[in-house]
Parts: sequence; C-alpha cells; structure tokens
Amino acid sequence: MIFGYARVSTEDQSLDAQIVALEGAGVERIYAEKASGSKLSRLELERLLDQLRPGDVVVVAKYDRLSRSLQDLLTIVEMVRSQGAGFRSLAEDIDTTTPAGRLVFHVFASIAQFERERIVERTKEGLAAARKRGRVGGRPPALSKERRVEVQRMRDQEGRSVSELARLFQVSPNTIRRA
Repeated sequence: MIFGYARVSTEDQSLDAQIVALEGAGVERIYAEKASGSKLSRLELERLLDQLRPGDVVVVAKYDRLSRSLQDLLTIVEMVRSQGAGFRSLAEDIDTTTPAGRLVFHVFASIAQFERERIVERTKEGLAAARKRGRVGGRPPALSKERRVEVQRMRDQEGRSVSELARLFQVSPNTIRRA
C-alpha cells in the first residue's frame, strides 16, 4: 500500500498543495496533521507508522514535512525501513526502495542539515555584530528608567497600589511589580 504523509506547522497554513501532490503520486491513504516538525509526538505520523507492513511505501511531498532535523528524519526513515517499507519524497525525487535512492536520500538530508546550521550561524553572527554596534534586539521596555523611578517613588512614598499604578501608567500589574 502507498501511504502519504502531509504536515504543516501552524493552523493558518494549508495542507492542500501537499495533498494534491500526494494524490497525483497515487497515494492510497493520506495521513495529514497540523503540528510542528520539531515535536516528537505527532499523532498522525504515529498512526501511519503503526499501519506499515512489508512492501508498503511512505510518500511525502517534501522530506522536510516528515521532520525538521536530520537526526529525526533519519530515525523516522529507519523506522519505516525496519518495517520493510520504503520512503519516497516527491520534490527531491528520492526513493529509498532502491540503493541509489538511499544514497541520494542521505546526501540530501546531510546538505539540508548543513544549510540549517549555516542559517543559525549567520543569524548569531548578525545579532553579535548588531550588539557591537549598540543595537539590542527584543521588545523595548514598557517603562523608561525615569518612569520606573517614578513608579517606585509613588509606591513607596505615596503608598499607591499596584493596580492603581498599572492604570495610571497604562501597563500591566506585572510590569509595575517588576519595576
């Protein structure tokens, strides 16, 4: 049997393009879910893996729909293989039911992992360079230093409540407590 697996990470994303591609590839049953690829527990993927028998094939539109990390991808494909089933990725034209397909799969997975790691490195380098230039990322503070001093003065000297200060400065009570 040919099984398909489709996944998107968030509720506002659509599975339609993946499902159309899987149906076009002759998939007989599609397991689809909206869950992060980094989650280890994905209900539909688990159901799919439980259904596998020798000779079955698992098909995905792109191999990154199966997993976000190389290690997880290799683990899942090994689980598929250990049950006597094959793995196909349509976008990358990978078919692990053949020796050449297994080789191509491992090469592509390694390249993808390398690229993800390079993106993380470049992001960290960019953030470090910005910090050296005096730029600090993140959300600006809700209260300036002067306003924090004023909040403390009003609380300590005037005895105003946290909720009153929060309304007065138009911030949350937790912001007042942190000040």
